[in-house]
Amino acid sequence: MAKTAWPSPDRRKHIGSRLNRLDGPAKATGAAKYAYDMQPDNLAHAKLLQCPHASATVVNVDLSDAEKMPGYLGAIVVKDRKGEYPKISYAGDYVATICCETEEQVMDALTKVKVEYDVAEPLMDDRNPENKSGRAQTKTSTGGNMEAGFAEADELIEGYYGLAVITHCCLESHGQVTEMKGEELHVVPSTQNVSGYAGTIAKDSGVAVSNIKVDCQYMGGGFGSKFVADKWGGIGAQLSKMTGRPVKLMLERDQEIKIAGHRPSAFANVRLGVKKDGTITAYEADAWGSGGQQRFRVPPIPYVFTKIPNWSYTGQGITTNRGLPRAWRGPNHPQAALLTMCAFSDAAARLEMDEVEFFKHNLQFVDPDMADLYAEEIDKCAEMIGWKDKVTKRGANGDGPLKRGLGMSIHTWGGKGHPSGCAVSINPDGSVAAKMGTQDLGTGTRTIISLVIADTLGLDLEDVSLEIGQNAFPASGASGGSSTVGGVSSSSRDASTQALNALLDKVAPELGVTADKLEAWDGKIQEIGNESNSMPWKEACSLLGGMSITKNGSNPTADKTALTTGGVGGCQMADVTVDTETGQVYINEYVSVQDIGLVLDEKTAESQMYGGAIMGITYALFEEGVYDNKTGAMLNPDMEFYRLAGLGDIGEIKTHLMRGPKYEDKGVIGIGEPAVLSPGAAISNAVANAIGVRVPELPLTPDRVLNALGKGGVA
Repeated sequence: MAKTAWPSPDRRKHIGSRLNRLDGPAKATGAAKYAYDMQPDNLAHAKLLQCPHASATVVNVDLSDAEKMPGYLGAIVVKDRKGEYPKISYAGDYVATICCETEEQVMDALTKVKVEYDVAEPLMDDRNPENKSGRAQTKTSTGGNMEAGFAEADELIEGYYGLAVITHCCLESHGQVTEMKGEELHVVPSTQNVSGYAGTIAKDSGVAVSNIKVDCQYMGGGFGSKFVADKWGGIGAQLSKMTGRPVKLMLERDQEIKIAGHRPSAFANVRLGVKKDGTITAYEADAWGSGGQQRFRVPPIPYVFTKIPNWSYTGQGITTNRGLPRAWRGPNHPQAALLTMCAFSDAAARLEMDEVEFFKHNLQFVDPDMADLYAEEIDKCAEMIGWKDKVTKRGANGDGPLKRGLGMSIHTWGGKGHPSGCAVSINPDGSVAAKMGTQDLGTGTRTIISLVIADTLGLDLEDVSLEIGQNAFPASGASGGSSTVGGVSSSSRDASTQALNALLDKVAPELGVTADKLEAWDGKIQEIGNESNSMPWKEACSLLGGMSITKNGSNPTADKTALTTGGVGGCQMADVTVDTETGQVYINEYVSVQDIGLVLDEKTAESQMYGGAIMGITYALFEEGVYDNKTGAMLNPDMEFYRLAGLGDIGEIKTHLMRGPKYEDKGVIGIGEPAVLSPGAAISNAVANAIGVRVPELPLTPDRVLNALGKGGVA
């Protein structure tokens, strides 16, 4: 019988190779249809009316003039469970939704709605830890003896580091098309949670979960912000009920940036004790930040170096009048990397010690099971970027205005596969069909599932017919925490192995051997070690008569076979040039080295690493939600001034996946998060090493660079 475990290297036709994504042609030609592309007959359009104030109470909403506008179909005014108007806690929160025949009519009707507010002054400043409200949270943790740790040190390094609030900026905005068909609610959403979406919209829509049909074939980015239907999902459903028509409600770009979620800020004053040989004796951080109206999560610091003998941190949350936080690729890890790795870099500079050697020397304080891995990754990263040939002491870059520097960071992530179900059918005509209620966020999930099934059955990729994206199919988890690839590959491997074993039972008597002596390989069923005793795939399937084989697989598998585990490490290094006259930072080269266990599609995995590096360069150099502290209004809710990296901003990006048995034996582990965790710290360290002074906050904009140069006496 075939085993559920991953096939041996000599029985991998697709696994580990470089495959193009199956949906590439559909996306490149425009055949792929997203939620915004849906145009059902008699479609109506809805838009949100937003409050311009960050702290206010709605006194009255008057729709009388809007109701007279051409094409008006209906409206929903936001009220709480008591039937009262809501309290507004961030600018952009919505107070009503208008539905009309066309988008243009909706926009006109929105201007006719009259809203009265009782406005209060908002709290926006999250950089000053003294600006805390009565609902701020404080958490303190400690280990070892801080007094003894600092007494043991030869040098005391003190630094301030921080990251500003950034917002989600998915190219496909949040929203959905909803339509009532009898008792059933049909939804085409942009979601990263197909199987769980119905549960998040049921209450607000007033429709039972069993009567909600979700279909999401393509979606344009989520990055942690699209797990739930949100209030606008329920509003769309209510308007569809009200009007008897399908309703499209998609956020506009400015709405997307204002209210679709943000990554919380984090700031810290850090003290580090080190010996002359580079050994860290103590790490202390006083951290604070804001998750808007929700609880602030203290970053996991000290990060990666969790075995430092003496450590302490205090984390304080500041409640601000900003929109709600959402998971943003590696929640809290980019912050933790910056607050830890920048202090390490500053310590290496103080000791005039090579940064690479400093980090390697202190690997004694990481998880013992990961120390050798990090050492290998650091060496590989340094080799790829040419560290030894390029590195100089901090600030020792000659007299010209252009200063070059290198910096590094290491990181960690879980990435274990989520619960997942898959159904695989082998039909008498030899065709293979699979169904799974997962989603493909653009990461190649379709391709991954298909290649796993194809390798299990000894077939070509095009021999597998796959359907995903509907909650009517076997449930699979939400795409978060880099858990998708491990989950879907495990369940599809399990289901296809079960189906194959059922087929082998049929074929075994015909080939005169027991089923455990057979394998599927290269389009046929054959005796292991005796390829001459074989049967073509289609002939083997014809033995099924009129009955197909359908088997349901899962992650975790029924026999608990470990096809996916968690826990990876990575190292990233940046080579930058800083113009000290303009403050501009240029990326020359960026190198990313990563462990992800068993690589299923090398091309797709590398693509994730490129994407993570680009996203990281973006938040390191450009991304920041800028708010007016008096009014609470976001000042850059567009893609002109909410800056994202372009092709000319990213330099040359190089990637390397750690391969070999000791990595592959860990099973399949996700890479979406790991690739984006270190860029902020690595680039910040490179800039500090280039100009000789720390730019304390991200993003590293020209004004911040020039300000740091001035304060450091370098300019």
